[in-house]
Amino acid sequence: MTPNWRDPDDDTLRLECGVFGVFGAPDAAVITALGLHALQHRGQEACGIAAFDGQRFHTERQMGLVGEAFGAPDLVERLPGTAAIGHTRYSTAGGSFLRNVQPMFADLESGGMALAHNGNLTNFLTLRERLVTEGAIFQSTSDSEVILHLLARSRKSKIVDRFIDAVKQIEGGYALVALTNKKMIGVRDPLGIRPLVLGDLHGNPVLASESCALDVIGARFVRDVEHGEMLVIDESGITSLKPFPAAKPRPCVFEYVYFARPDSVVDGRSVYEVRKAMGRRLAQETGVEADVVVPVPDSGVPSALGFALESGIPFELGIIRSHFVGRTFIQPTQHIRELGVRMKHSPNRAVLEGKRVVLIDDSIVRGTTSLKIVRMVREAGAKEVHLRSASPPILWPDFYGIDMPERDQLIAANKTMEEMATFLEVDSLGFLSVDGLYDALGAGPRDAANPQFTDHYFTGDYPTRLLDREIAAGRNEHYERQLSFLVSA
Repeated sequence: MTPNWRDPDDDTLRLECGVFGVFGAPDAAVITALGLHALQHRGQEACGIAAFDGQRFHTERQMGLVGEAFGAPDLVERLPGTAAIGHTRYSTAGGSFLRNVQPMFADLESGGMALAHNGNLTNFLTLRERLVTEGAIFQSTSDSEVILHLLARSRKSKIVDRFIDAVKQIEGGYALVALTNKKMIGVRDPLGIRPLVLGDLHGNPVLASESCALDVIGARFVRDVEHGEMLVIDESGITSLKPFPAAKPRPCVFEYVYFARPDSVVDGRSVYEVRKAMGRRLAQETGVEADVVVPVPDSGVPSALGFALESGIPFELGIIRSHFVGRTFIQPTQHIRELGVRMKHSPNRAVLEGKRVVLIDDSIVRGTTSLKIVRMVREAGAKEVHLRSASPPILWPDFYGIDMPERDQLIAANKTMEEMATFLEVDSLGFLSVDGLYDALGAGPRDAANPQFTDHYFTGDYPTRLLDREIAAGRNEHYERQLSFLVSA
């Protein structure tokens, strides 16, 4: 397969993936497909399911959306079993190839192992080089395969001990769900950067990236998997292990800003309510005289509601989003690319014409998409456009599973506020402060000595070492090209 074509002016942030697993339930693959539907927002590039029927594993991995891959009525016959795990993918590590689609599967000495991974390993290339030197043969360029090789090479006799041995060698932000012929295993990284929840479906354990996946299958939310926790699920029940040294949690704050579905609850916080609170705080910090508050759909809607409630300015749907945009539309010229934003967003002239508009977006990355939307709103007759970001300025790239540009492509890292406003062609520009974001989360103000969240994209305070990047900075161009090929989408 060749990589998906991507508009070079598209600065939409994308998360690597979502994971799901169910153990002991009839038609486990069907339940998993439904769970993946709810997690489709976390990755639209590819998906896969691995099921175990008590005798053998059955796996399918396909490019495309969950409904396209697993919507047929013969899914139970194709993937029989009472235990299954699944994955939705957008590549940040390894590129768009079928061989990189998960769950990945390997036959180990102790039996089969299927593995699904959400996140990024910051020492992936370092581990991969070591394993290749030791004779490992890789079938993909995904960092997830490193974990399987570490499992296979562990000298421990029991599969749980092998798993602990493997995860102790990896670094970064991750949530893992694995399936063996007797167990389902879930692991959340030591800082809890990437989310993972535990649910119960009629007495059968469920693991998922977000609680919205539990809702769609009718499962009961039990709790969040704790940071640094490993859950081992088998016929005897659920065992909780803590294989890592004690650390304070630092979950990814961008789950609340953009990635998680608004109907999810992440680490005890309603994403919808947090986003509304972000909008309220944004109005307090960056208020402006205007006639209408308009969200950039869909992720900007809750924050715009909060802004409108706090400011008293009416909320209106001034931009209508199409949810049926094909992924294969080719945009061969700059002129056509500039029109491409209208495939996703259309102006509601009745709301915008002659109005002073406060435009609320979840974040501003490179600014290219924001500029297109601002121009579209002006062309619809807006008298003024005041752009507000419901998150702080993005100043630093991410290496934990978010497809985010390097620093030289981030508008806020390279322009002053005045220069950004000029570039974006707005009458005024405002961002939520870091302390304002923490306040909206009920955790503010930010403690610089002990931050409560992973927030490096705003502060430059990375929660872990970035081993591959550190090595690349001190080595030759060949290593840097390898890192770019293996780690970039």
